[in-house]
Amino acid sequence: MGRSFEVRKVSMAKTAGQKTKVYSKYGKQIYVMAKNSGADPVNNPSLRALIDKAKRDQVPAHVIERALEKAKGVGGEDYVAARYEGYGPGGCAVIIDCLTDNNMRTITDVKNCFTKTGSKFGAPGSVAHSFDHLAVFAFEGSSVDDVLEALLMADVDVSDVEEQNGQIVVFSPTTEYAKTKQAILDAYPETTLAVDEISFIPQTSSDVPEDDVPMFEKFISMLNDCDDVQEIYHNAKLPA
Repeated sequence: MGRSFEVRKVSMAKTAGQKTKVYSKYGKQIYVMAKNSGADPVNNPSLRALIDKAKRDQVPAHVIERALEKAKGVGGEDYVAARYEGYGPGGCAVIIDCLTDNNMRTITDVKNCFTKTGSKFGAPGSVAHSFDHLAVFAFEGSSVDDVLEALLMADVDVSDVEEQNGQIVVFSPTTEYAKTKQAILDAYPETTLAVDEISFIPQTSSDVPEDDVPMFEKFISMLNDCDDVQEIYHNAKLPA
């Protein structure tokens, strides 16, 4: 299939301000998931996976605990999911997932990122058709065939298994997330998952001309600075 998948770029924050933004975004995600589907990670596999992901990105335990305690309380903020699509600098396709308690503020902030970088804000569905929504797992391993066989033996509906940069990367439908993860851990109990998430994977990549790279980087930076933006997916391929 030849999918191109980069390990998520919730990049290692270099400043206290950047770290605060990463912690805030995880705190909001954990709060919303715990509020909506239960604050006990033992009985909420999706919440447990999100907490594990936060820990891999070095989110402090007190940030996680505060979000869980807040979710157990009465009242609190009422966040809803919002998704925006469009074309970034160089013509790359972009999907932006947000959590917001004020839709007007969020869409204004996101549109501003497009306008100030010469990008094109699109209608819902304008680029999503060029991405696959999949569960993705990556871990150290040596044999694609062995992993595929183990998953098939566990009756997992596998979309693809590849070797990329010394890691085995498994793609499966989002409905098979929990089953795929458990099958991997059962077959390789000593394995640590470097990637464990549901993501939008581009079907093809879009080469960004070198002259557009600075504006693309500004575009992504501006989106990351928006408090309500949680995830950014794109098919941009930057010059080596």
